Amino acid sequence: MAVNADTQVAIALGGGIGLLVELLRSGTSVAKENAAGALAKMAINADTQVAIPAVGGIGPLVELARSSTSVAKENAAGALWNLAINADTQVAIAAAGGIGPLVELARSGTSVAKENAAGALRNLSFNADNR
Repeated sequence: MAVNADTQVAIALGGGIGLLVELLRSGTSVAKENAAGALAKMAINADTQVAIPAVGGIGPLVELARSSTSVAKENAAGALWNLAINADTQVAIAAAGGIGPLVELARSGTSVAKENAAGALRNLSFNADNR
């Protein structure tokens, strides 16, 4: 996984974020799980965080949080949690319909999904438009 900040930037500069977002849309179940996990790690880095929404990553992450494997839901919720630190992205997550799937994961997901969804909802709640 992309944990090192320099590696994350290199992945982004090489077009990797767009490829990962495409895997969220059309990859196998395992590819979706791995892509969401990589994006969750990359969303921690402020230098790569803004690139994920810029290439259309919010909608596919919300869709995975809504209906996918348990691991993909956990990773998608984790990515949304990290992305929801940014005020513009908070609005984008809400506009993409992300609050409902996150509430559902917080209610009935795995323990990891519940934690990640609760973190995302916490960050989303900082935006007055999402309250």
